Amino acid sequence: MHGQGWYAALRIMCSSFDSLILSCIRLNTRESLPKTTQFKHKRRLGFDMHIPVQAVGLMFLMVLAPLSGCFGQNEVQSLGESSLTVVESDSLQAGMWQSITLDANADLAVFIPYFIQDPGSMRAQNGTVLDMNSGEQVSVNILLPPRNDKVVFFVGEIGRVDWPIREADESWTTWLENPNSGSAVQAVENQDTSGMWPWVVPGNQSGGDVISLVLETSRPFRADLTEENGVGASDGWVNGRDVYDWVDFITDDTPCASCGADGAVGYLDRWIGNANPSYEHAITYFEGVMQGYGLDRVEVHRFQSNTAWAVNICGYKDGSVYPDEWLIFGAHFDIAPPVAYTPGAESGIPGYGTRQGAYDNAAGSSMVLTTASVLAEFDARRTMVFCLWSSEEEGLWGSRSFANDLPDGVTVSNYLNLDMAGVNYPGDYALSVYLGPDGTQEAIDQAGMYYLAEWIGGDALDLGYEIDRGREAWLEGGESPLWGDIYEDTVAIYESPTARSDHDSFQNIGVATLGWNGLVDGYPCYHRECDTMETLIDYMGTDNSTGVNNLVHSWDIVTWWAVYAFLHMDQTPVPNEL
Repeated sequence: MHGQGWYAALRIMCSSFDSLILSCIRLNTRESLPKTTQFKHKRRLGFDMHIPVQAVGLMFLMVLAPLSGCFGQNEVQSLGESSLTVVESDSLQAGMWQSITLDANADLAVFIPYFIQDPGSMRAQNGTVLDMNSGEQVSVNILLPPRNDKVVFFVGEIGRVDWPIREADESWTTWLENPNSGSAVQAVENQDTSGMWPWVVPGNQSGGDVISLVLETSRPFRADLTEENGVGASDGWVNGRDVYDWVDFITDDTPCASCGADGAVGYLDRWIGNANPSYEHAITYFEGVMQGYGLDRVEVHRFQSNTAWAVNICGYKDGSVYPDEWLIFGAHFDIAPPVAYTPGAESGIPGYGTRQGAYDNAAGSSMVLTTASVLAEFDARRTMVFCLWSSEEEGLWGSRSFANDLPDGVTVSNYLNLDMAGVNYPGDYALSVYLGPDGTQEAIDQAGMYYLAEWIGGDALDLGYEIDRGREAWLEGGESPLWGDIYEDTVAIYESPTARSDHDSFQNIGVATLGWNGLVDGYPCYHRECDTMETLIDYMGTDNSTGVNNLVHSWDIVTWWAVYAFLHMDQTPVPNEL
């Protein structure tokens, strides 16, 4: 990482869909909401889907206002929990794409509030509503929440289009305890190329009561691990243990005379420099890794910056609908160079320079590689770009050169950043989920991005309590303490007034960004030789868990959050609302 203010939530009362667009999205008026008063009320927000805007635009349900008095107006009289059966209810898997069979025992409509694969377009779609006749079965390829063992399907009368939804910062099961809160959605014709199943978009009425079918899931795990090694986050579409293994490999300092100029098994000494053979060795290796994923192409971009080259390694999966809209996921792979290298930094002696850079930023690089490996064969609407930036430590040279030299006709729809994530919740430090660009200190400028982050964290990651604590921590002290102090059970989502990493390069070209980090200035091995895997494990140990277990779960949370955001943004890019 290179290198308070306010924080708030919204409660926007929209009496109609037109009011929703005007007051919540602010696409046309760009009105700001006072941050000093926003936390007097909890938000009543919604579900991330698409709606038409100016014939072809799409917006997030995250910014839906509440529709008080709508829920419960019409009774569901002829249906019950037994009206719908999930045939695989005893073997539902969390965090995995899985084919399930819905079996209707009556004429009904079912609202599925999870990512599914549309059978026509074969692309990920954020939920759907299906009409089913009695005796009918439908197969659904579905991604159930990775870190929440409760899932909910909603049943209503056949032909129903209006449905209530939860608040953004809570889980579905928590919402069921008080379903009079939240907002509403409606089912509309699929708006995707070759799509078959309805999309879910904002609505102005909930449609009355719904029947909830609550089921349990279990997450697969590796048989060779135990809890102290992070077995609970060791399997799934993506998982924290894979990230852990990547970081462990990249920073492996086992002596090896034939492994490269750094003399180690891993890829150390990754600082920028035309005369640094370890730097070029790492570039060649990461390029080969991405090529092995089967992406459409992998490119090494070299830019002249000052007296040194900035070198970026980017893998591309071309979009099948909007190929010139790029959705970028990035982390810097370079480390702090030995400008004033001082042995003994682990004892607190000032110094600058590291060999391994486990936290800053092998961790972020490993999450990019993990994500690219699973999305490489994924049919996305927009071109997915996975980049490892160089020269971040010198002043964002790599990402800035890339952002300022896009091909003609190409735009960046959104950017996600990973830099120094890992030493955070569930350890005794805060996880920061930062977004921007921040326009003022008096208003939340990026409402859509804010609620997307909450929507994912509230249910898929089951972090409602931790998000509440993070909100309180931000109100009390802003960003700086979150980067330096001890915080238990704290996940803070906020619009960041600083931009000390590669997301700044994309904010400067008008792109809305989302990123994750943990302890920064309070990390004693920041830009020092002791930034090793051993230090991370030591810092993540708690009274009730090992450092390895907490570190694996930390990387699991962040990687899943980023992947879910990626899927949302492919269907609906988040606009920069400044």
